[in-house]
Amino acid sequence: MNGSRRPRAALAMARDAAKAVLGPDALAALGRVCDLVPDTVLDDFTTERARAVLRDVEVLVTGWGCPPLDAAALAAAPRLRAVVHTAGSVRGHITPECWGRGIEVSSAAAANALPVAEYTVAMILLSGKQVIERAREFKAVRRRDEWLGLSHGVGNYGRTVGVLSASMIGRRVIELLRPYDLRVLLHDPYVTAEDAHTLGVRPVGIGELFASSDVVSVHTPLLAATRGMVGRELIAAMRHHAVLINTARGAVLDQDALTEAARAGRVRAILDVTDPEVLPPEHPLWECDNVMITPHLAGSQGNEWGRLADLAVSELDRWAAGDGFAHAVRRERLAYLA
Repeated sequence: MNGSRRPRAALAMARDAAKAVLGPDALAALGRVCDLVPDTVLDDFTTERARAVLRDVEVLVTGWGCPPLDAAALAAAPRLRAVVHTAGSVRGHITPECWGRGIEVSSAAAANALPVAEYTVAMILLSGKQVIERAREFKAVRRRDEWLGLSHGVGNYGRTVGVLSASMIGRRVIELLRPYDLRVLLHDPYVTAEDAHTLGVRPVGIGELFASSDVVSVHTPLLAATRGMVGRELIAAMRHHAVLINTARGAVLDQDALTEAARAGRVRAILDVTDPEVLPPEHPLWECDNVMITPHLAGSQGNEWGRLADLAVSELDRWAAGDGFAHAVRRERLAYLA
């Protein structure tokens, strides 16, 4: 701990989230950098036990299912100075009252971005080889296809990938795509030409992104301004049999327009998120052979939760040593974050 002091800390999240993300090794690591309230996970700030714990804590280690840190919760936690979040978005529990109190906030969004980006790149490459469709056909006919007669549209050499938003995940996708023979376009109104050059992408308008890409990957956070932004006109502009990948939020897409395009066989789609989650059993997207829907699995799962825990321990260690958070969430950037 490099001579750092041991702040009083407690866990605040759903109990199953705590069990999943913070196993014995992670709890032991936390115990080496803070005075962690033992055998306690706060999932309700209104109980007598929660108020007794909150009275003394300086740091809350939060996770999925953490209750909102509203005025009443903060009043019960007069010594609280920092929140270390073991997941990505802090929108569900960090309130304006937290910022007003000057509470420092860290998020593991950077750690959670990596598996999402890995999923995205895998799907870009698999979709280029039309793996999903060809595997389904192979299973049905049990014989090899006429591979020398395949269209030159199959494959990943020289394909154009459009990245919608240079978010944390979008940037990681761009980074992971560099070794491949792909052309990468980017639409993000907040990215300058100089920044795009540094990223190694060509900045384009959103219309050109959809019209010129063989695959479009959506990494836009769901905000008031982005709800439904991938609408009917953009989907109609996509190349025939182009692929739309969404690992952001389902409501960023006009799902009805996508459904129509997919059922007509004009576009393919890989959706890790939908609106709502889960789609009703009778929704037509389930029956589209050119659409693959996965159960919001791109983010950290299984052993990847260890990366979230490791980042949280590192952040708490830095903060206790007086070095501040390496992954601080800034109030002024909250409007642009997921």
